[in-house]
Amino acid sequence: MLLETGLADLGAPRKGKVRDIYDLGDSLLIVVTDRVSAFDVVLPTGIPDKGKVLNQLSLFWFRKMADIVGNHVLETDVGRYPAPLAKYADRLEGRSMIVKKAKPLPAECVVRGYLAGSGWSEYRKKGTVCGIKLPGGLRESQKLEEPIFTPTTKADEGHDLPLSQDQLRDLIGTRQAEEITRLSLEIYKRAASLAETRGILVADTKFEFGIVDGGTIIIDEVLTPDSSRFWSAGDYKPGQGQDSFDKQIVRDYLDTLDWDKTAPGPELPPAIAAKTSQRYREIYEILTGGPLR
Repeated sequence: MLLETGLADLGAPRKGKVRDIYDLGDSLLIVVTDRVSAFDVVLPTGIPDKGKVLNQLSLFWFRKMADIVGNHVLETDVGRYPAPLAKYADRLEGRSMIVKKAKPLPAECVVRGYLAGSGWSEYRKKGTVCGIKLPGGLRESQKLEEPIFTPTTKADEGHDLPLSQDQLRDLIGTRQAEEITRLSLEIYKRAASLAETRGILVADTKFEFGIVDGGTIIIDEVLTPDSSRFWSAGDYKPGQGQDSFDKQIVRDYLDTLDWDKTAPGPELPPAIAAKTSQRYREIYEILTGGPLR
């Protein structure tokens, strides 16, 4: 498991919950570790090969969406990385990419195709999802007539907060707001259509966009188990919660513990880490049609 990248020659990385980002001058090196977070806490135990799944699945989707929107990827072949990175090739193989420097837009672009999670909780109380009025009588996990765009803030700490379309326009401008709304819905619809041919439902997902040379590109990760809710079409039963291809196994285990959901998090048993790893690998192989490298 790769929990810490430790590429000493490159200086200290900017660390996210899962990704370590190194500044290469005119580009960035993103390394996707096997770290896992739950309840906003990074756990001391990683999930084997999780970083490889997230990295390679994002690359799969970047290619599938290239005619809709450009992306930040410059290079993924470790053999073609700059010479100073050669000594780290084994550590970087399959879990890294060199990307363009973009100016991230300050919004998470969430698209929901099914009524689940926090959307279902709000709907039961108010008949809305992120303030969007929906028809009455919908059931948990029900497919919506049309996917809805429900952007949020990007919080450095704590939870993201919903943004109305008016708030999004105020934040980034009308033209930019309309563009990322259109792109988010278009990407989601294509992904949902492709995934359904593989027996997978994309319940919801989130995207991030950035600006390079005045143009909008998609950045970060795309349609991974960390950013999306994937369900088995064969097991789908509206009216109840669904089993997701993600880290729910970890959350379920943690809910059995006497833990207050604050740092430091507890270690995971090897069996829980291994089972979660298999779940990540499984969704990768289903969606891409090939084994993880």
